[in-house]
Amino acid sequence: MRVIIVAGGTGGHIYPALAIINKIKNMEPNSEFLYIGTTDRMEHELIPKKNIPYIGIEMQGLNRKNILKNISVLNKYINAKRKAKKIIKEFNPDVVIGVGGYITSPVLNAAHSLKYKTVIHEQNSYPGISNLSLAKKVDKILVSLPDTINYFPKEKTVYTGNPRSEEIILIKEAKKSELQLTPTKKLVVIVMGSLGSATVNEKLLELVPKFSDKKYEVLLVTGENYYDDYKNINVPKNVKIVPFLSNLINILKVADLIISRAGATTIAEITAIGLPSILVPSPYVTNNHQLKNARELEKNGACLVLEEKDFNSDNILNLIDKILNNADFYKKMSIASKKMGVTDSASKVYNEIIKLVKGDFK
Repeated sequence: MRVIIVAGGTGGHIYPALAIINKIKNMEPNSEFLYIGTTDRMEHELIPKKNIPYIGIEMQGLNRKNILKNISVLNKYINAKRKAKKIIKEFNPDVVIGVGGYITSPVLNAAHSLKYKTVIHEQNSYPGISNLSLAKKVDKILVSLPDTINYFPKEKTVYTGNPRSEEIILIKEAKKSELQLTPTKKLVVIVMGSLGSATVNEKLLELVPKFSDKKYEVLLVTGENYYDDYKNINVPKNVKIVPFLSNLINILKVADLIISRAGATTIAEITAIGLPSILVPSPYVTNNHQLKNARELEKNGACLVLEEKDFNSDNILNLIDKILNNADFYKKMSIASKKMGVTDSASKVYNEIIKLVKGDFK
């Protein structure tokens, strides 16, 4: 199978795209891939390092604060679509798959105009602008969360889960001792995205010293930009602070609780392993989709939601105690989280792609 996959901007789009590529490779080792992304976001460095053929196209998202700047966005879109048409014709794929980010719009529209088969995958509970605009044109729409189906034409939309979650099942758990953590103590992981969060970081600086009398241990992943801030505060012995963890997923497999943002890929990962969570949705994302993601988990009993405006040391400590000190409540959260996980998600995505490519819509 010949596949063009398009995704860009954040790990929340890129890692599900990679999961789809890996699944197709496993099922059909002779498949050929071309990854189309942007020229200036993280995928243009990450993807070539994985030996996946890559082409970057200059593109940017809509400017919601200054409408006049969207004139240049429109020009870039027109140029991006023209370039995408040329690339698609030359590669001649069996299918073009969009996995999110503004780069998907010109490329998938180009593929549609050339009558190639097209698929989009939406990770968030509330779809992004690109996917909403493509909904009527693409052949198949795949979603990570059940309620997202309501935003798309139901006759061609399938709930598959996030393909990243299937990969999580295969990852080995870490050893706590590797991070100088105590194997017999409960572990709370705090991470606010790979880069961290300036607003939450200020409150974490107040929170960290207050863990001193707790029986559990805390692993705080600050993000590179904020790590040095913690050199000036009292850090208790039961708190381990690191700027970044390349094996965070391995660590989560031995954690008891995570406090994090509510990005779609994060949710896919923690529900795949049934990890209870306190989710602090970022209020700075489009359409507040992280809050919608978190509320869907909360509705099912899989997490507790703490909005950033309410994030303070007392609220956090109370929520942690509520979860870790009540075995029945904890067990119910874990079961609910696991129930929301789709551990064969990449397989479901692959099956839908194959049905489309082969013309089997049953």
